[in-house]
Amino acid sequence: MPQEHRLILKHADQPGYTPDLECYLRHGGYDALKKVLALAPKDLPDGKKLSPQEQIREDVKASGLRGRGGAGFSAGIKWSLVDRRSGKPIYLICNADESEPGTFKDRQIIHKDPHQLIEGMILSCW
Repeated sequence: MPQEHRLILKHADQPGYTPDLECYLRHGGYDALKKVLALAPKDLPDGKKLSPQEQIREDVKASGLRGRGGAGFSAGIKWSLVDRRSGKPIYLICNADESEPGTFKDRQIIHKDPHQLIEGMILSCW
């Protein structure tokens, strides 16, 4: 039987892993955030510059990452739909409603690895 390959919750249920900040940091937590905060603008062939934030959105689009809802909508496209140039406040909401019968996927993330959720939220709205 093939072994399970976890991307989300990869550390959850491992011996000694706890859902606190110190443990998350010991397991590489917030490293992705550190990496993107250190990005510099990227020069494009047409002479324009791509901001670090735009680079992240383009990388997410190229990755094929999809939402965990029933529609599987592209996360990169969803992130790109936010008008960040309006000057108006932008709010990010974590929808953890599990109205589907027997579904506990969101609850598992929130309880077993909450900082993974928080890091993802920070990356998505930066």
